[in-house]
Amino acid sequence: MLVVALDTSTDMLACACAEWTATPDGGGVELLSHQDHMCRRHANVELVNTVDAVLQDAGVSMDKVGAVLVGRGPGSFTGVRIGISTAKGLARGAGVPLYGVSTLDASAWTAWRAGVRGLLGVAADAMRGEVYPALYSVDEDGPHRLFERERVVKAAVAVEEWSSRPDCGELQITGDGLVRYAKLFEGAGLMERVLGRELWWPSGEGLLLAAASSRAMLHDQSGDPAQVLPVYTRLSDAEENERKRLGLAQSAKSEVTGVADELAGRHLQFRPMGPADAEAAAELEAACFADASHTPWSPQQFMSELASDAAAPRSWWVAHDNGELVGIAGGMAIDTDVEILDVAVAPDRRRQGIARKLLSHVSYDAQMLGCTTASLEVEANNGTAIALYESLGFSRSGVRRGYYGTGADACIMTATLPLVLPVDATSPEPTAAASRPWPLPEPRRSDAERRLLEESSLVMAIESSCDETAVAIIDAAGRMLANQVSTQIDFHARFGGVVPEIASRKHVEVIVGVVDAALEEAAASLGLADSVAPGELAAVGVTQGPGLVGALVVGVAFAKGFAFAAGKPLIAVNHLEGHLYANLLTTPDLEPPFIFTLVSGGHTMLVHVRAWGDYEVLGETLDDAVGEAFDKVAKALGLGYPGGPIISRLAEDGDSKAIDFPRAMMHSHDYRFSLSGLKTAVVTYIEQEAAAGRTIHLPDLAASFEAAVFDVQFKKAWDALKQTGAKEYCLGGGVAANPHLRELLVRKLSRRGVRVTLPPQHACTDNAAMIAEVARRKYREGDYAAFDMDADPNMTL
Repeated sequence: MLVVALDTSTDMLACACAEWTATPDGGGVELLSHQDHMCRRHANVELVNTVDAVLQDAGVSMDKVGAVLVGRGPGSFTGVRIGISTAKGLARGAGVPLYGVSTLDASAWTAWRAGVRGLLGVAADAMRGEVYPALYSVDEDGPHRLFERERVVKAAVAVEEWSSRPDCGELQITGDGLVRYAKLFEGAGLMERVLGRELWWPSGEGLLLAAASSRAMLHDQSGDPAQVLPVYTRLSDAEENERKRLGLAQSAKSEVTGVADELAGRHLQFRPMGPADAEAAAELEAACFADASHTPWSPQQFMSELASDAAAPRSWWVAHDNGELVGIAGGMAIDTDVEILDVAVAPDRRRQGIARKLLSHVSYDAQMLGCTTASLEVEANNGTAIALYESLGFSRSGVRRGYYGTGADACIMTATLPLVLPVDATSPEPTAAASRPWPLPEPRRSDAERRLLEESSLVMAIESSCDETAVAIIDAAGRMLANQVSTQIDFHARFGGVVPEIASRKHVEVIVGVVDAALEEAAASLGLADSVAPGELAAVGVTQGPGLVGALVVGVAFAKGFAFAAGKPLIAVNHLEGHLYANLLTTPDLEPPFIFTLVSGGHTMLVHVRAWGDYEVLGETLDDAVGEAFDKVAKALGLGYPGGPIISRLAEDGDSKAIDFPRAMMHSHDYRFSLSGLKTAVVTYIEQEAAAGRTIHLPDLAASFEAAVFDVQFKKAWDALKQTGAKEYCLGGGVAANPHLRELLVRKLSRRGVRVTLPPQHACTDNAAMIAEVARRKYREGDYAAFDMDADPNMTL
């Protein structure tokens, strides 16, 4: 079997082609060609062309390749993702198995091939003063691991561990960590037996030897590209901090994906209580204790808790789901004890672990204040609550007769901090993706079906600029045959915004599955029994930018590998132009010139579209984008993420004239925008109301905030229409889904003789349908990208 091996987890781009022959011990490797070379920060630019060059040097083509092999790391997070995403694209595009191997093992085999025998230490660079340390016993048969799984430690820790070994005098050292930390190793006398610098990085042949010896290509791995994931060794920083805060053990899945799945509730978010929660908290209390002796708290009582002095510090947390308050818990720290003052969870949301997680937040805060114990009172006949507290480590320590009224005793319970906080049984850890036969069988097509596919000229488009992994397939006539989106909102909501590292990891994890779903959906739309095969597509489009660089890289790398392996042209698409072209999904006859407003989480701009591809940006925001302002205001109000939909729902019942917020730059006589001042005005209003002890009427605030934003959008759009003489107007971006903005623009512009085109609601937020429409037109024009194309996070319109 012909195998292509590649690795970009270090500054070395390792790539080789070999004949692999199965043996009882794993496999034999006959190297045909290799082009290992240093390519710091240029792996995504050089990788596919390097694969092509290696194949040409071996005298073969991609259609002869029987499997792809990739280094899974550990190493540079971005580098690992480039290698794995490209390899996934190659394997899925060619319909061949993909296997993964540890980059540390590949480094050890590279040393073995150079004649190294004995005790070997690999110290791979992990940045941030850290290394991935690995020890091997190397004999004539190859390196043998002296560790169970990859890990990351401070470089100084690795030096101390290795130098304290009784056989440290025999230890030979290699690995690219020596480039950065050589002095540490030298100071401990470990550089006396260092290997030559040329051996510090993994090689393509080392990857092949490691895979053959590990039996990965025989029994240990299925070959399904969807199941090959990076070796991360740790969660993202944001998740690691949250996991510690919640007292959760790391799940088995997070060791594989690098993402803490057990923390991702369905939009369920936990955050500190704010003044805006007082009214909803009181309503929740009343609902929870309607039939109990406990007297529900009033909004004023909650407000006074939040304004309490430091003599007895308070910690109050709330749980909410899509803007609805579903749980509260609070405590007061007195000396070294935290007295739990209140715990309430909506009746229809009980037995979901909400109370447990709320109490974990309160007790954590108490520990930070120096508390070592917790105490509470609970009605003696409330068996459910008592059972919950006992599971957290509380025990009964006394009874207060008549505490809640005549005949209503209170059971006093105490616990030692930290509380017992296992992962909730109601939210079990997810399992890995189910195995499937791989490679997939070739589709059986009739002559009529083959003609249909040829005439359809299917273009597949991939979008991964932020936190949505999306794939769409469009035909030559512009008919959308598939539109698949995998959202990550659950993984980002608890942080109040997108965490770039989590976004990148999730893209790598799901991209093959989303592509598979799109190919199947397209087949169903065409009436085909079997899924569309990569070779039956006409072209592959992908978002090149702008966006989060780590997220873009995954989509671009996968698309390049897929297009190359399938022998299809590659098309680069500007994400901003995609939002513009989304209007064609509702108005196919739309033609320039017209004015276009882009309002999203990262962009606010007014554009004169003089012709397709000929754009004049009239003005942009000087600070916050509209979507960003919505998110920040929602965060200040404690409403959660994403802020736009929540504020929009609240505004339905509000008075847009209740609060006179400023309309920044409304009369600036240009087309620039500014939203930071409005955001500050909202935050100031919230603080003033809280200081005065007044409950904030959220619907009025939301409606007034929206009006301040949208009035400026309309004024600038109308001025641009008058100046240019255009009679058409379009909208795009995530905020374009806001029903109040859509209604305002249609109403005010239509009566002024302007035709307003709005994209479909589903095509406002990030999606691949809009990317597919741009890619379809570029395919028709023969506007293709080269395989050295890279992601461009700062791409402009």
